[in-house]
Amino acid sequence: MPNLLILAALPEEADALFPNTGTRDAGPIPLRHLTTQNHNLTIATCGLGKVNAALAAGLFGASADLILMTGTCGALGAAPGAYWIAEALQHDYGAVHPGTFRRYRAGDWPMGEAAEAHFTAMPDPGLGLPHARIASGDSFIACPQAAVDLQSLGATLVDMEVGAVAQAAARLGKPWAAIKAVTDEANDASGGDFQANLLRAARSAAVDIERFLLML
Repeated sequence: MPNLLILAALPEEADALFPNTGTRDAGPIPLRHLTTQNHNLTIATCGLGKVNAALAAGLFGASADLILMTGTCGALGAAPGAYWIAEALQHDYGAVHPGTFRRYRAGDWPMGEAAEAHFTAMPDPGLGLPHARIASGDSFIACPQAAVDLQSLGATLVDMEVGAVAQAAARLGKPWAAIKAVTDEANDASGGDFQANLLRAARSAAVDIERFLLML
C-alpha cells in the first residue's frame, strides 16, 4: 500500500483534509495518520514558510512514495478557485546585481546564465482543474506592484511553501504534486481576504486532494 506524505502549512488546511479522522502525533511538526482509499497517509502541519515546508518534506518524505501539498494561495491575476500546481519556483532565490535581481532555480549556482527556474510536478491524472505556475517565497504578498513582478515570471499564483517542497522532493528523488485554492489577490486587501476565505479555500483544496487520491 503506497505511503503518501501530505503537507499543509496551517492547521486549518490540514484539518480540512479527511476531517475528524486518523490518529494524531503531537510534536514540533504535528502529524495525523490514516489509511484511506488504499493509501497510508501522513498529514503534516509543517508551519509557514519555505524552511518549515522543506524541513517537513525532508524528515518525512524519504519514506513516502509521493509528496503532496494542500492549502491556500494568493492570485496573481488568476480567477478564484482551486488549481493543479503544474510548476513551482522560488521567487526569492537568485543573485542581486546593480539595479536587478536575477532569479535561478533554487539550489542551482546563482551565477552565469540563468536557466529555467521552476520545478515540474508529476502529471495531472485528469482532475479537470486549471493548471498554474506558483511562485513561492518567504513573504506574504500584499502589494500590487510586487504581484506584477511575480507575474513576469509566468506565475499566476503565489504562496510561501510549494517551491520549497518541490525542491526537497527533487533532492529526495520523489514525485510531488500540489493543489492550492485562492484566498486573496495579493493586494492591499489580502490580509483581511485571507482570513475571511481561509476555511473555504482550505476545504476546496482538500476536496480536490481527496479526488486526486481516488485516481492514483
